[in-house]
Amino acid sequence: MSHRPTSAAPHLRRLVELLAAGAPAEELGAVAAEARRAGVDARDLAEVEGATEAALRVRNTLRQHRRRETELTALFDTAGDLAALRDLDAVLRSIVRRARMLLGTDTAYLTLADEEAGDTYMRVTDGSVSELFQNLRLQLGEGLGGLVAQTARPYASPDYRTDGRFLHTGSIDAGVLDEGLVAILGVPLLLGSGSGGQVIGALFAADRTPRTFAPEEVALLCSLADHAAIAIDTARTMADARLALAELAEANAVIREHSAAMQRAAESHDRLTDLVLRGGDVSDVAAAVAGLLKGEVAVHDGAGWPLTSTGERSGGGTDGREHPAGAEETTAVEGAARAEKAAGAEETAGAEEAAALVAAAESSRATAHAVFRDGRWVCAVLAGQELLGCLVLYGRPELDDPDRRLFERSSVVTSLLLLLRRSVAETENRVRGDLITDLLTAPDRDPAGLVARGRRLGIDLDRPHFLLVARTGDAARERLADAAVQYLFGCGGVSAVHEGAAVLLLPCDGTGPGTAARAAAGQLGRLAGVPVTVAGAGPAAGPRAIADAHAEGVRCLRAMHVLGRDGGGACAAELGFVGVLLGDDHDVDGFVAATLGPLLEYDAQRGTQLVRTLRAYFGCGGSLTRAKEELHVHVNTVVQRLDRIHALLGPGWNTPEQTLELQLALRLHLLSGG
Repeated sequence: MSHRPTSAAPHLRRLVELLAAGAPAEELGAVAAEARRAGVDARDLAEVEGATEAALRVRNTLRQHRRRETELTALFDTAGDLAALRDLDAVLRSIVRRARMLLGTDTAYLTLADEEAGDTYMRVTDGSVSELFQNLRLQLGEGLGGLVAQTARPYASPDYRTDGRFLHTGSIDAGVLDEGLVAILGVPLLLGSGSGGQVIGALFAADRTPRTFAPEEVALLCSLADHAAIAIDTARTMADARLALAELAEANAVIREHSAAMQRAAESHDRLTDLVLRGGDVSDVAAAVAGLLKGEVAVHDGAGWPLTSTGERSGGGTDGREHPAGAEETTAVEGAARAEKAAGAEETAGAEEAAALVAAAESSRATAHAVFRDGRWVCAVLAGQELLGCLVLYGRPELDDPDRRLFERSSVVTSLLLLLRRSVAETENRVRGDLITDLLTAPDRDPAGLVARGRRLGIDLDRPHFLLVARTGDAARERLADAAVQYLFGCGGVSAVHEGAAVLLLPCDGTGPGTAARAAAGQLGRLAGVPVTVAGAGPAAGPRAIADAHAEGVRCLRAMHVLGRDGGGACAAELGFVGVLLGDDHDVDGFVAATLGPLLEYDAQRGTQLVRTLRAYFGCGGSLTRAKEELHVHVNTVVQRLDRIHALLGPGWNTPEQTLELQLALRLHLLSGG
């Protein structure tokens, strides 16, 4: 019985089905073996075997197409990532991850050049497990990565540890060994093309087993590397663009600020100019500058003393401490002494403040700019090299350049006004000085005419005035005359030079001629730069009284020189019994009260006998024993009373000069019925 050969058709159909199902090559190859076992004749078997080979080729072609499709999809996705670039690190991580997936390697990583360090470092890794490997740094020419960066060409090593084409180093080999890598493929990240391209890093794919990388794998990794280079370059370009935009915005802000400052400066200049043209004063300038600079402004003269201010900036005053109830009763004399001491302290503080301002103004003059001293801005007010004064700004610790220039420009306007004021004052003072000369030389010639002339010049001679006579050395006489004009500026007074001395007539301010003389001596000395002696007289009203006050002031000035009190200020009443002899009114009661006042008041309030004890002490030649017999008290009582006298009159009460005045006052007091 013969067997009929099996047809080849079922086996061919099987090949088509397996090919359509994407079966592996092993299953396709098994179809020919099945046909042979099934007894297919030789001719049909040859057809089956040929069809199997064709199916395997088709399978390989389809696999390559699918692989290429996957690669293209990955490249398109990467391109999409680049188009929507937001985070460079995220894009680089995506590229490295796709490289590892497409090449089917155990790990992939990307290195970038560090221009400052001159080497390359690991930027992104995927599939790495070694911290040592992830922190590797490669010098140019070291390891496979160094060779790629140096030559700008791809390199593949099937077995890194035995490959001698590149320089092995201990650190790199240790990192590769710690990661367990064997086969490594590296391609450069290039910016530009040809020989002018710049290598900014490298992209790697690596396996932990030996492997040979196919050309298409190298090409794929190069494509991904190109995308990575584009991403890095785009990120850098965007960063440069953002930086340029920020710099442009900053420059634009500076331009706007400068434009605003220029406009503000122009408006400020127009405002100050208009103020001057409308006849504004220094106080108006200070108020305008304070408004422009949002602070408090004060103008001081060349000696540092205030001319005007927009805020409350005066020193001195009490210490703010209260005296407890039940303390020892304070006499009026002790209170007056304490008030005088406080006034002296305030004057000292004012002098120190003025000296500090002058020093700051000198610094401003030296630098030709405003200076910041002691929490305030100070700008010198100059006329050529002459220091007319200074402009002071409070409340602005920070002053930018535009405001600082505005402040400095305001000092120029202030100097113009001060010069104008001084020029006007000098002219007025010359006219008024003629009036003073006529008052002092011929007060009785035409009293009503003198009073009328005074009113036309703004001086009411019928009102009480202090008359001050000031003198200094012959070399500084002209400076003293100028200083007198500056001192009286703005207070309604007038000055003139008469018989070699400066004569100042100023309205009474509620103090006394001695206080006015001391204030003038200190200020005139600072303005003239030499010690000035000032004698005060008055109050005096009317031409004859003013002339008599001048005569008394001249006598007082002569007495101050004889008594060695040059450089100070006083009135006749403050010169003790000498003042009584020199004064026109011979104020005996005033002399007694000024000399014995503390003792008289103490006796009146407490019923003691300090005045009687002092008279007995002097009458007994300073003998305690004889004094206690005359007073009929114990010697200890005399000592205690003398201690109280010492406390009330001060430590100099028993000096020869003071003793003379005390004895004269005691005698006058006794003669007057005391």
